[in-house]
Amino acid sequence: MKQRWDDLRAAVAFLTIFPVAETVTFDDRRLVRSMGLFPAVGLLLGLGLVISNWLLTPLLPRAVLDGLLLLLLILATGALHLDGVADLIDGLAGSRDRETSLRIMKDSRVGAMGVVALVMLLLLKYLSLYQIPLEQKNAALLLMPTAGRWCQVFLSRCSTYIRAEGGTGSVFVDRVGNAELLRASVTILLAVLLLFTFKGLLLAVLLLLFAALLMHYFERRLGGVTGDVLGAASEIVEVFTLLLILALYRG
Repeated sequence: MKQRWDDLRAAVAFLTIFPVAETVTFDDRRLVRSMGLFPAVGLLLGLGLVISNWLLTPLLPRAVLDGLLLLLLILATGALHLDGVADLIDGLAGSRDRETSLRIMKDSRVGAMGVVALVMLLLLKYLSLYQIPLEQKNAALLLMPTAGRWCQVFLSRCSTYIRAEGGTGSVFVDRVGNAELLRASVTILLAVLLLFTFKGLLLAVLLLLFAALLMHYFERRLGGVTGDVLGAASEIVEVFTLLLILALYRG
């Protein structure tokens, strides 16, 4: 039980800004085990958004509140994955050559395409969340970060790490196994069923198909994934999740 608790603390510390793991010993085995708990961290982030939504709904207009909720999520995660979006799009737009794309992605500077991608992603995420009916708002706030972090586990298990020099993501991609993917998948499956009942099955299938499409695209275009790719995929899946919920319930 203590090991599982420490693994969760490690996952929270890795994915958020919260200093909850000062006494936890970090090693490769713990980091790999913690990845199976990434969707659980997403649920905790979503729970924080639900509580914030409940507290602030009487005080703020919905349009302002939804923007504030997304800002809280960005602050809680330290914009960790948004940086990956900018780097990925700069790399993909900067060259058709795989090696050149990877070199551009490693550059800490953000290009014009990266900025445009960030603006459009955040705008689309905000508009999608704002348009989701109030009856499904809390469920969407819970599932959105959960799905994004599940996709990281899926890609890590099913893809190849492509930087020969290694990197932060290599520990996860090279070592994560079926046990971590199963734990992560059970977490998100239970979440969608509890939050969306029968429509949750459709959501789960579509999320799996979309994650598989992302995996095949990254394999074909780059040869695999990097830490930036995992972060960007998380953000992309968050937007896709909101669009799915909007499509299912808007009518």
